[in-house]
Amino acid sequence: MRAGSFGQLTQDKENTTQVTFHYVEGHTETFTIPMPASEFQEEVLQLLNQPWLTFHLVDQTVFICTARLIKVEIKPAIPELQGQGIFSNSMRVSTMQRAASGRLPMNT
Repeated sequence: MRAGSFGQLTQDKENTTQVTFHYVEGHTETFTIPMPASEFQEEVLQLLNQPWLTFHLVDQTVFICTARLIKVEIKPAIPELQGQGIFSNSMRVSTMQRAASGRLPMNT
């Protein structure tokens, strides 16, 4: 790692948004967008209403059909998104947590 590159990495991370698309067919694809999450959040709901999204990469252009998506994950989180159908302060429950909560206590 060259001198000063860690600072550049940190700055780049703050100015980028990672988006993971989960497709109906079961595969996923992740892209990094050179835009802070605060800016991306202003567009995300409008983008998901578009029939196609276009990502220009260094070596190719990728088109994504939004009708084939079942889930979209965005990092970092965008807590500023508010409104109908948006649930703040949510927590993901793992399979282990679900299984543990369904067990009956053992009396000895």
